[in-house]
Amino acid sequence: MSATVEEAYRACESVTRDQARNFFYGIRLLPADKRDGLCALYALSRRVDDIGDGDAPVDTKADALARLRTEVHAMDASTDPVLVAVADTIRRYPVPAGALDELIDGVEMDIEGRSYATFDDLVVYCRCVAGAVGRLCLGVFGHRADPDASGYADALGIALQQTNILRDIREDLHNGRVYLPKEDLDRFGVSLELDTDGSLTDPHGHLADLIRDAAERNRGWYERGRRLLPLLDRRSRACTDAMSGIYRHLLTRIAADPAAVYTGRLSLSGWQKAAVAAKALTGTGP
Repeated sequence: MSATVEEAYRACESVTRDQARNFFYGIRLLPADKRDGLCALYALSRRVDDIGDGDAPVDTKADALARLRTEVHAMDASTDPVLVAVADTIRRYPVPAGALDELIDGVEMDIEGRSYATFDDLVVYCRCVAGAVGRLCLGVFGHRADPDASGYADALGIALQQTNILRDIREDLHNGRVYLPKEDLDRFGVSLELDTDGSLTDPHGHLADLIRDAAERNRGWYERGRRLLPLLDRRSRACTDAMSGIYRHLLTRIAADPAAVYTGRLSLSGWQKAAVAAKALTGTGP
């Protein structure tokens, strides 16, 4: 590995360590070369997300995403550290480069302010912004031959994104975004509103009922996604189990107390995440 490529990977590791604490708890269980690859892919994903989450006007964000898409397609000639590292990762591993376009597609949905009429509509979005990440990671992990492996990785990414959506209902509403499908809101008689203190209102408990129902549906996506685990080597399995385990713990807490997401962002403590990672590494996790 050249000094320039090594420096590029270290830059990506720094981004991942600072910006993706849940993700980093998992990938630090990997051998160094695979950890480097996932840090590179995360750093690029973070760049895409940062464009979508920024304060710039919609047209400016759209232009930035279009430029980034062009840069990704020409990454082999890039001197940008993140793109240098991603290009090297794609050369070393069978990473589906087309999934990078899907990530950008998903963030374009965000900046358009798209809403979701049905759960199936939401799945399309989740497949772009998170299922694609699952498939990218799988390319770095490698796996035993199975025609459904990519589908399992996709499902696990979708499960993690649905957990994020339930955790971040309040924050997203503050930002003018609603990811909960309209059919679910209508079915439970929910009108998402913020109280004067900025918390979510739920005078009749209908939002709590919706969240519990959505959490139960989400468990099915985890069950499908975790079928990937036996197809992975020990370290890749531990990494995947740790990352998914942290989010499954979050989902369990949300389902047990939906009101916990009304006032702030729910998270696990550092020691709780470390415990999940340790169980994943020893194979004693759920």
